[in-house]
Amino acid sequence: MLKETILITGGSGFLGRNLALELRKDFNIVLGSRNNGINYLASDTTGCQVAPMDITSVSSIKDVLQRYNPQHIIHAAATKFVDISEKNPFECIDINIAGTQNVARLAIENGIKSVIGISTDKAASPIGNIYGHSKAIMERLFSGLDTYSDTIFTCVRFGNIAWSTGSVLPLWQRMTTEKMLVETTGLGMRRFMFSINEAVKLVKTSLLHRAMLKGGILSSYMNSVEIKDLLEVWKELHNVDYKQIERRIGDKIDEVLISEFEASSTKEIILDGTPYLLLKFNHHFDNSIKGEISSATASKMSYSSMRSLILNKPEI
Repeated sequence: MLKETILITGGSGFLGRNLALELRKDFNIVLGSRNNGINYLASDTTGCQVAPMDITSVSSIKDVLQRYNPQHIIHAAATKFVDISEKNPFECIDINIAGTQNVARLAIENGIKSVIGISTDKAASPIGNIYGHSKAIMERLFSGLDTYSDTIFTCVRFGNIAWSTGSVLPLWQRMTTEKMLVETTGLGMRRFMFSINEAVKLVKTSLLHRAMLKGGILSSYMNSVEIKDLLEVWKELHNVDYKQIERRIGDKIDEVLISEFEASSTKEIILDGTPYLLLKFNHHFDNSIKGEISSATASKMSYSSMRSLILNKPEI
């Protein structure tokens, strides 16, 4: 039986590369990215095909779809950093909103079977920055396309992936190496954080159960961590001090995974023996969850889990 092909937009990034390693056994993987420097790295580390691709260009997307004829798209391409998006709103809107619209329209035109959008807890209300707004629009767009065509649109929503590009752990590692001092913008901030393996599992689960999830957003139950607690473990392991510096624009103390306004449209489902959260806009579930799930109310990450996240740095 011939393998189906998956195109991963933004595929040369941290999540894309790790998705490729997991999915390449069962699918042909094409990693689409406009960063040709990292494309070489992605090709070497995954053994998968790479394709120069810019989602802000309709012609670029068309070229890749015509050449590789994928059946599925995992849409991970994005401007994802809060501070960069605040300082460069045109770039954020061009990629995260207009680029996503390009991918969705061409997916429908080319009969793509399914599209999975990678979203974030910052898309849940209250939305505090332009990055969160851009991802919220992606979620609403994909939900609104539920009955638009035969293409299945879904999203996954999660928090911070440990050791992903630009996240706190690689930043702390660089500061530790360069000046033996870690500077943090928010000791009291709480964030959802999980491993790259857990992120990949969530995306793969959405892919395998796409027919049932159509038009919905799939999330995992996630533990939250207070930055000060994580820094204390980092200090213990690396023998380095830390200090508070000025907060970045757009940052919040807590993040929300499922807001109080979304709770009645969210229910727990069991997939492959694991509980997940399924949000479907404009639906009301009789067995919905009760109230908001935020980093303030979620279960706190244990010392051993924080230690494991820090020590288990992914190879790619």
